[in-house]
Amino acid sequence: MVFSSLVFLCIFLPVMVIGYYVLPKRIKNLFLLLGSLFFYAWGEPVYIFLMLASVIGNYAFGMLIYAASRSEEKKGLASTVAGETGRSLRRKLMLILAVVFDLGILIYFKYFTLLAQTVDDLFHAGLTIPEIALPIGISFYTFQGLSYVIDVYRMEGKLNEDGSRESLVQKNFINLALYISMFPQLIAGPIVRYTDIKNFLKERKVTTDDFSKGVERFIIGLAKKVLLANTIGEVADKIFAGEAAYMGTAVAWVGALCYTLQIFYDFAGYSDMAIGLGRIFGFHFMENFNYPYISKSITEFWRRWHISLSTWFRDYLYIPLGGNRKGNVYIHLLIVFLATGIWHGAAWGYLVWGLWHGLFMLIERVGRKKGITVKVPGFIKWLYTMLVVMFGWVLFKLEELPAAIEYIGKMLHIGVGSYTDFSARYYLDNRTIFFLVIAVLAAIPWAEVLPRRLGCRVSEIALAQPASVTCIIKRILLLLLLVCCLLFIVNSTYNPFIYFRF
Repeated sequence: MVFSSLVFLCIFLPVMVIGYYVLPKRIKNLFLLLGSLFFYAWGEPVYIFLMLASVIGNYAFGMLIYAASRSEEKKGLASTVAGETGRSLRRKLMLILAVVFDLGILIYFKYFTLLAQTVDDLFHAGLTIPEIALPIGISFYTFQGLSYVIDVYRMEGKLNEDGSRESLVQKNFINLALYISMFPQLIAGPIVRYTDIKNFLKERKVTTDDFSKGVERFIIGLAKKVLLANTIGEVADKIFAGEAAYMGTAVAWVGALCYTLQIFYDFAGYSDMAIGLGRIFGFHFMENFNYPYISKSITEFWRRWHISLSTWFRDYLYIPLGGNRKGNVYIHLLIVFLATGIWHGAAWGYLVWGLWHGLFMLIERVGRKKGITVKVPGFIKWLYTMLVVMFGWVLFKLEELPAAIEYIGKMLHIGVGSYTDFSARYYLDNRTIFFLVIAVLAAIPWAEVLPRRLGCRVSEIALAQPASVTCIIKRILLLLLLVCCLLFIVNSTYNPFIYFRF
């Protein structure tokens, strides 16, 4: 079930909202959990058991880490150096088993086929390569389970200043299951940290302001997905599906531009909808995008793109490796971006895409460390960043390196023959051009840009109109936007979600 489907919008979501607000407080979490399991089972009836196994496993390992800490505390080991070592070893063993459990599931279902195929190609072993279906959202809920057990391990037994001990362990199975399987962010993120919502799982209150902002955010996300990502994505798919040998340079650039916009509005739109839905049910999820296409460096781009994944790798991989304090920071960065590429999928194109971004991160870091400063206009910095990003998206889209290299060659006017099958205008009809312009304009934070250009603050602009008038206009526009989305959904059969396969 996808957010931009009539089944979700007209049946599932109204039932969940009405049920949530009608039912008593003590069973709200259970109701959300059952609804989330139904939501997942709608598209993955078999793999619902895999997700439940992940929930049960992480719950068990969290409790084992908690029990190991409490057991040693009772024996008086916590106050001695030897006790710290003994407690650390026991907890580390539980953590290692939990990591092996979570990554084992992820590796088998997501990477086993690629690994087996690679071994077979290298050694000509004649292996029978199994076709393993990829469960939707496995990377997202696996990383949430990992963050939970790692945070429990880090915090369990930690002394506060007053001598009390902190504990993050969730003893209520329903609450932990809801955290991992909550339908708004279950299948395409954002990756929600347990520490960010643990208090909401226990106690939360939805105000009218929360509800209205949640609805507003959901509609905006739906519009990004349905009106922009889907419309532009159809053009991108047609171009990338064509024969690169007969592709002209202009067409190649149009395809790259369309995919660059499609993947942003597809994923950012889903994140907006997830954040909005979370707000409707009383949860506050972290932002996942912050206008990444205005970045003037790759470093800035990764502070603005898929923020939940970037911070996850920073806190659970980059810093444990040593970060920029211990060891070789450049090796650490390469490992992180290698892992980022691998996380996205079992194809060499993803791996190279991760290393591509890692390479430019290293170049920029070396430049900063050496104090190399090149005074160039901001537009040139932005252009450099967008070129790196767009070439990277070609690697991401095509996955297979030879095809991606050939496509990038067409963009650079390398190997373009005298005959090309279609011109750029063939793909750019008036409707597509209209939505392309809207997509480009919507990628700019005008609320920040205009006041800066006009020399005034946002609040001053807002105060120019009565609050009641502004509110009424906003609600009318949102209603019209929702109607447009429903009309597009009814009249279109093209409705993919790119990040579902990750």
